Amino acid sequence: MAKIKAFKGIRPPKDIASKVSSLPYDVMNSEEAAEMAKGNEKSLLHITRAEIDLPDCKDIHSEKVYEKAVENYNKFKQKAWLVQDEKPHFYIYAQTMDRRTQYGIVGAAAAQDYFDGVIKKHELTRPDKEEDRMVLTRYLNANIEPVFFSYKAVPEIDAIVNRIVEQNEPVYDFTAEDGFGHHFWVVEEEEDNRKLEKLFAEKVPYTYVADGHHRTAAAARIMEEKKARNPNHTGNEEYNYFMAVHFPDNQLKIIDYNRVVKDLNGLNKDEFLAALQQKFEINKIGNKAYRPAKLHEFAMYLDGDWYQLIARQGTYDDNDPIGQLDVTILSNSVLEPILNIKDLRTSKRIDFVGGIRGLEELKKKVDSGAYAVAFALYPVSMQQLINIADTGNIMPPKTTWFEPKLRSGLVIHELD
Repeated sequence: MAKIKAFKGIRPPKDIASKVSSLPYDVMNSEEAAEMAKGNEKSLLHITRAEIDLPDCKDIHSEKVYEKAVENYNKFKQKAWLVQDEKPHFYIYAQTMDRRTQYGIVGAAAAQDYFDGVIKKHELTRPDKEEDRMVLTRYLNANIEPVFFSYKAVPEIDAIVNRIVEQNEPVYDFTAEDGFGHHFWVVEEEEDNRKLEKLFAEKVPYTYVADGHHRTAAAARIMEEKKARNPNHTGNEEYNYFMAVHFPDNQLKIIDYNRVVKDLNGLNKDEFLAALQQKFEINKIGNKAYRPAKLHEFAMYLDGDWYQLIARQGTYDDNDPIGQLDVTILSNSVLEPILNIKDLRTSKRIDFVGGIRGLEELKKKVDSGAYAVAFALYPVSMQQLINIADTGNIMPPKTTWFEPKLRSGLVIHELD
């Protein structure tokens, strides 16, 4: 069962929360981070992307960048832009997009649960990327940014969250520059905090990494490092936990993750369509953008026209958690046999576009001449993600896209 506890969060005062908060550090480059933080000395980007305060720095992973992050983190605490709560709390973090709100519980998840299989994953991780996520944590001795988890909804947990949200004004409540709403409550009552910890321990057998596999693996490795250095390790130290936002599965919506390909592997348009005909029923839509309406249906943009592609029987296996995925169908029926793209992780001929950017972005990329064809996919469901994680399978690369992204800086978890 899931071990999740309250913690003494380090948070900004209410009046500056929106200024401190930022997008996650890994969704932008240094130039974009500098522009986002321009004129805002309170932005958490001064900690998570400290190179923006070192304009002559050429290596964003250099020691001086991490030292600057520590300097800025200490400055934020000295200036009381970040203040630690006196008592341990759970926190409720809600996000609003397209008039739909999802409510997550911020808690400290046990790192040992990752090794024990209680925290389930659906993606592969790379040691080099894990190490990249670990370095800043080592320097700051804190989880600056949360990981995005899900769990199978529990009515008793929902009831506590609903009561707190209905009876209390949020501590933070703002709309970010991207138009998404962010709302944050502190779970003040000790009894509520105790009940939440107990309910997770009794009603939640597994949690699922929705977004942040490398950060999760990095947090678990940090725990092992600290454990190895502590001869008096008990398992109760704060470093045994890391910060995660836990959303019930029935509130989450996965957005499509689409593909654009640079060339047709030497085929002309008619040859390419003829090859597709073997695996798909093809319907030409014309210049009006088309979005897939169900599983095993695809939209394709090619040479100024949209097409509907319907996968034929035999191209998928609905009894196989991986074989039923549309990303698998596309790879097995189009990308590999027709376009000769065998490894999505390494091929330079394919790129990926999150559905949040819309179908227009796919059209734009192809119309520019930089890409020859675009494919829009029907989004994966949370149930598919859970089935894959539960069966120990691994999703193909670039399968899920979650939005909104968690804002960083609303609460921080220190490891001592």
